[in-house]
Amino acid sequence: MKYQEAETIKRILSECRTIAVVGLSSNPMRPSNGVAAFMKKQGYQIIPVNPNETQVLGEKAVANLSDAAEKIDLVDIFRRSDEAGSAVDEAIEIGAKAVWLQEGVIDEAAAERAEAAGLLVVMDRCWLKDFMRYDG
Repeated sequence: MKYQEAETIKRILSECRTIAVVGLSSNPMRPSNGVAAFMKKQGYQIIPVNPNETQVLGEKAVANLSDAAEKIDLVDIFRRSDEAGSAVDEAIEIGAKAVWLQEGVIDEAAAERAEAAGLLVVMDRCWLKDFMRYDG
């Protein structure tokens, strides 16, 4: 699949240190929480993006990407496929370096928009599994 290239994955893992996690839940049973907790333990800065949360994993949550004070390298998307496009468009607007649509999140049109805007794109992959495969 086009948006699952090993070289792109390796670049994102090494170059993107500040990660906005769209759809990050404070519920420890949710995959977004487990993946983000792991990212944080590996030394990545995480920014929870969820209008229904105030704080997740000790980090202040923001309602959307443009509310983040930090420069975001990677936008990691834990949303349904039909909602992923708006997060991708926002990632393009804020000048993120990359977008990562988690396992099961597929939006070809949004991935193409991100790639056309110069972002690195990974789709339908788990960040944690790929970290363990390539970096862990």
